[in-house]
Amino acid sequence: MKLSGSRRGNFKFHSKTPEGTFSSNLKPGVSVSLGKLAEFKKAALRRGIWFRTLNRVERGIIDLTVRYVDNIKSSRLANVLTAIMEKLQTAMESMADKLVRTVGLPLARKISNIAISWGNHSASKWADDRGFARYLALLN
Repeated sequence: MKLSGSRRGNFKFHSKTPEGTFSSNLKPGVSVSLGKLAEFKKAALRRGIWFRTLNRVERGIIDLTVRYVDNIKSSRLANVLTAIMEKLQTAMESMADKLVRTVGLPLARKISNIAISWGNHSASKWADDRGFARYLALLN
C-alpha cells in the first residue's frame, strides 16, 4: 500500500492488489475480507455489544482498517484483527449456541468415544454432530 497526498491532509491510499482480504497465522487457510470486518462491526453495533465488548483501541483498529486499508499485508495486523473478530463472534453468540459449545459438544465427544469403544464405529460422526450436541445440551 502506498500513501500519496499533500501536507494538508488530503491523502489517498493506493494498493497493487485490490482483493481486500487478509490471511491469519492463527488459523491456517482462513481468509476474511474487509467487507466481512465491516459486517461484523455493523452487527455488533446493532446488537449493542460494540462498546461493551471492545475497548477503545480495538474499536479504533477496526475502524481505521475498514476505512483506510485496501489490502492487509502485515501478518501482525491480520493476527490482531482475527483475535478481535473472534472476541466479537463469541460475544454475539446466543445462549443456546454457548450451551452447545460448552456443554453439548464435550458430552457428544464422550458419548461418541464410549460408543466407539463398544464397537460402533459409525459413532465417530456423533462427536461433530451439532444437532446431537444441541439435544444433549438441552437435555442436561
